[in-house]
Amino acid sequence: MALSAALGAVSIWLADYPWVQRMGLSALTLAIVLGMVVGNTLYARIGSLAGPGVGFSKQTLLRLGIVLYGLRLTIQDIAQVGVAGVLINAVVVCATFILALWVGVRLIGLDRKTVMLIGAGSSICGAAAVLAAEPVVRGRSEQVTVAVATVVVFGTVATFLYPALFGLNEVWNFIPGGAGGFGIYIGSTIHEVAQVVASGNSISPAAADTAVIVKMVRVMMLAPFLIGLSAWLAGNPDPAESRNQASPVRRHRVSVPWFAVGFVVVVLFNSLRLMPQAVTTTVTVIDNYLLAMAMASLGLTTHVGAIKKAGLRPLVLALFLFAWLVVGGALLNRLVLGWLG
Repeated sequence: MALSAALGAVSIWLADYPWVQRMGLSALTLAIVLGMVVGNTLYARIGSLAGPGVGFSKQTLLRLGIVLYGLRLTIQDIAQVGVAGVLINAVVVCATFILALWVGVRLIGLDRKTVMLIGAGSSICGAAAVLAAEPVVRGRSEQVTVAVATVVVFGTVATFLYPALFGLNEVWNFIPGGAGGFGIYIGSTIHEVAQVVASGNSISPAAADTAVIVKMVRVMMLAPFLIGLSAWLAGNPDPAESRNQASPVRRHRVSVPWFAVGFVVVVLFNSLRLMPQAVTTTVTVIDNYLLAMAMASLGLTTHVGAIKKAGLRPLVLALFLFAWLVVGGALLNRLVLGWLG
């Protein structure tokens, strides 16, 4: 745990540098990179001793971090973005994940767990969604790392692409509403919260404020998404697993992720504004640290060879989803904002 804590602390420290923030790289992204560097070099010598603590950080602390993530959200956030923001987010989350399953499994031939993790990261909130989906999907460390890597690659591209698209939109007025309308587009389609902040601030404060609120409403959809995914998996066991077992995979009963329920409870509690702001800020800092520790632990248990074995297909899937978010998301924003505006 001390090793995970140290790597998490370094990642949070690095994330405060302005040049890192301009690139839209979060502490979670940096933590998994640092974890992989140590995990593929020095960790082999101490893995037998550090393993239990690393495992605790990767599992228990991760779930606690997802629960406390709810302190960033309130029901009032939904009211600020209105019907348009909620509707766009709901369609983006559902359509992106369904497209990921169809294209990833049927057309590209990826294993279903990797596809679901990439789909979760692209649909909702990047690395945090991948981490949250891992206990439900029961993915391996290398599958989670591959999914996070795709979010980092295309989310970073989006950070620089969207300000350029805003300039074109000023001429074409494809997405109505000016900077505020474009902020809804940013928040509903870019992967990571940090990437949304970086992209929005490159345009204007108005765009950044709207983008962050819309993004946080999208994050709020994480809990119902996980519960729905758990229910779907209970009735649709992975055929690939049955080929690796002597007997067919049995259908599992629906398992409601307790941390998803806890996430919703914390959001509802935070909406009452009973906790002093200073306490909320402190707990949010602690939560960042817990999630960074979980990411570092994930990196520590990921081997580069396993990622190489995955090949280019995960990137192909992530590229397709990125194209859908940019093009399909723009069309969706135009239709909804034009209809409700």
